[in-house]
Amino acid sequence: MSRAFVKEDGNDDGEPVKRQASGRPNYVTPEGLAALKARAAELGWRRAELVSKQRLDEPRSLELRQAEADLQYYEERVKQAILVDNGGLTAPEVRFGAVVSVREPDGAVKEYRLVGEDEADPKAGKINWGSPLAAALMGAAPGARVALARKGGAVQLEVVSVSYPKP
Repeated sequence: MSRAFVKEDGNDDGEPVKRQASGRPNYVTPEGLAALKARAAELGWRRAELVSKQRLDEPRSLELRQAEADLQYYEERVKQAILVDNGGLTAPEVRFGAVVSVREPDGAVKEYRLVGEDEADPKAGKINWGSPLAAALMGAAPGARVALARKGGAVQLEVVSVSYPKP
């Protein structure tokens, strides 16, 4: 029998999942920077809690190693953050931080906000500034039509409005 998939060390319960940044600049909105700092602080407390429960004669648990890996990721993201505060901007074209209303080919109007990659939440309408949709919208003004590749072919979206809300 091959031993390729057999766990040798009973104490090693796996490796932590390490987050990977895209390698693009880490642009963040003020809310995004606050969220990154809050997550790093939360993970710092979680790590300290886990360390206090860890026995010195035992190897670090997977939970502790995961907390350390996540903490390292978020601390690095805070260090790399480039704050872009366009809140209250009156520019007509789409830039980072904009809230953009677009008309879909079926006539439905959807609203998106262009945010940093760690802030992105498509279900909440927050899209990563490096996504294909954000790239298509970037620089467009109300009335502009932009092409977006989707499954089944390219579609035309119409920019209805652009705004820059203050946090």
